[in-house]
Amino acid sequence: MTSTLRTRFAPSPTGYLHIGGARTALFNWLFARHTGGRFVLRIEDTDQERSTEASTKAILDAMAWMGLTWDEGPFFQAERVGLHRNMVLKLIEEGKAYYCTCTPEALENKRKKALAEGRKPKYDGTCRNKNLKKTPGSVVRFRGAETGVTIVEDLVKGNISFNNEELDDLIIERADGYPTYNFAVVIDDAMMNITHVIRGDDHVNNTPRQILMYQALGFDVPKFAHVPMILGSDKTRLSKRHGATSVMAYKDMGYLPDALVNYLVRLGWSHGDQEIFSLPELVDLFTLDAVGKSPAVFNPEKLLWLNAHYIKEADTRRLLEEMKPLWPAEAKGRDDDFMQKVIADLQPRAKTLVEMASAAGFYFADDVLYDPEAAGKFLTADVADHLKALAASIESVEPFNKEGIESFLKDFIEKRGIKFKAVAQPLRIALTGKTVSPGIDEVMATLGSKCVRERILKAVAWIEMSASTNAS
Repeated sequence: MTSTLRTRFAPSPTGYLHIGGARTALFNWLFARHTGGRFVLRIEDTDQERSTEASTKAILDAMAWMGLTWDEGPFFQAERVGLHRNMVLKLIEEGKAYYCTCTPEALENKRKKALAEGRKPKYDGTCRNKNLKKTPGSVVRFRGAETGVTIVEDLVKGNISFNNEELDDLIIERADGYPTYNFAVVIDDAMMNITHVIRGDDHVNNTPRQILMYQALGFDVPKFAHVPMILGSDKTRLSKRHGATSVMAYKDMGYLPDALVNYLVRLGWSHGDQEIFSLPELVDLFTLDAVGKSPAVFNPEKLLWLNAHYIKEADTRRLLEEMKPLWPAEAKGRDDDFMQKVIADLQPRAKTLVEMASAAGFYFADDVLYDPEAAGKFLTADVADHLKALAASIESVEPFNKEGIESFLKDFIEKRGIKFKAVAQPLRIALTGKTVSPGIDEVMATLGSKCVRERILKAVAWIEMSASTNAS
């Protein structure tokens, strides 16, 4: 066995990269990086009917977005069918595999009969000792051990024993000449010198069968680590009914990859009570010893909380790139400096990038759209004079930044003998159209004195028009 630790991620390209697969990839990637090993990517596309190039691209895009770079690959299993076929022939020649001509109908009848009689519905070995030749429709089965015990030395779950008599003779080559999953994965892992197979614990029952195949072929058996399943809030297997399960769906919803990586690693792995980890920290700390045995429950609220944290901490230049496809049409053509100021205003309160983009509309509007209820309550005749006075002096504020505006507003309310709340909401609605926004001083600094003055005067005009309409 190779001295360099080697892990792999081997998805089937029959759909998007889902949360469970992403966590498996992440655990393999972290373990390889922590130990200075190699991370191999293999696309298991031998299911020709369901595998698509679009799914392969979706998987690769999702891994790249998460930062899970691979050292070797991607290798495509379908391109290795000749190698798999040679190994099948080797086992047949050595009497460790055999052709089976039982029809699907016959097998189904045997399965039903076994269940009715209270027996395990395993293959009954009809063709095991017939020494049959290949015929149209025939498959190849592995000749499993009929006695003894196979022990899976699991790095997460501990030793698990399986009685060989309960393991049936698995099909290793289908009638179409393509290998089955359990056989191809053994050949490819062995030929790629994979030392550690880290995967979901839904594969536990495959493992003793695979170990027997490694041994039959004379290959070193890798170390296995089966990580617990991810469950929904109702403690059933995570599925679409629990919310989005696709990695790229979270990208589209405005999540940062840092948040998703941080969240996924905590589904089944822990380091004390720490919740927030940078990627370098995870590489430094990750070990299989800290992976739990119990299923993890997916909590969308926790992921949202982490996303808000990472948005708040992110550099505005980075968020500018992430958000380019998300801005409203009105933002087109705005310079990067202005856009970064908008981001800086919004990021402390945003939970997703989509939410941030949605809240930003007022920055780009030619005419602010007032919330009717808010305008009716706060844009009233008694504040018009205060707003006019603000408009008259606002362009003289120097410097026109957060500190300068804070000082100006403080002096303004003192001179007029009013409390800030007398103008706070009217000013906010004049500038944003809403009662909730970033700080007024932040919004004013970002919009600039000319825009602020114009918006205040438009609010005054709205007040006067409303008063005139009501009077008539």
